[in-house]
Amino acid sequence: MDDGTAGCGPDAGAPALGTPFHRSGDADPAGPYADGPWRNYFLILLDRIPTPIAVCRADGEVLIANPAMAGQWGAAPGQLRGRNLLDLFRPRDEAQLLRIAEAVRLGRRSRYPVEVHWRSASDGSEREGELTVDPVGDPSVQPPALLALLRVRGTAPPPAPPRGTASPVEARILALAAGGATTASIGTALGLTVDGVNYHLTRLARRWRVQGRAALVARAYVLGVLSPESWPPAPA
Repeated sequence: MDDGTAGCGPDAGAPALGTPFHRSGDADPAGPYADGPWRNYFLILLDRIPTPIAVCRADGEVLIANPAMAGQWGAAPGQLRGRNLLDLFRPRDEAQLLRIAEAVRLGRRSRYPVEVHWRSASDGSEREGELTVDPVGDPSVQPPALLALLRVRGTAPPPAPPRGTASPVEARILALAAGGATTASIGTALGLTVDGVNYHLTRLARRWRVQGRAALVARAYVLGVLSPESWPPAPA
């Protein structure tokens, strides 16, 4: 990373945040980890990181969001795919967006902070924080993908769910599993990798001290995590 003044070869025609561009040849959202097994490792790690993270196109369209980022809107990661960061967050200073746009246009690689605010899905309160936007991927690919990390102000990291409860993402996984969905189809529906789904199921199994998917589903109904009156199965 540079200090925002050195470039990797200017490209006057490269679009920036908020500007549509031609989709062919876009950078893989896994950025520098796009080749071979590293891509899957990157996506697994993204699922597990408690920091809200999203990878988006240069125009702000979300390619991948991790559960922590999706949780800011009470959504599953896959539900943010295709939405735009500029629709989710409101910048305090438009000049900060212009700085990112100019950096992308000139092919610069650095970290750019953006002060943002948004409305919490959990209680409707106004929240604020800082998005750190970082162009990533092969420097020869223009425009690059953008890695956005959110630092929420005035809040502590969410505590681990108590033994008898499940997080929103875990509840959605259990609902799909109760309806007979495969691990792969659960991952597709929620924007998780297969390993990410298995990671959540394994954590639930340890927390609830049960073995096997059938036992997990049964336990979810007993604990009230899944609604006994819904079909297809749904979180309570």
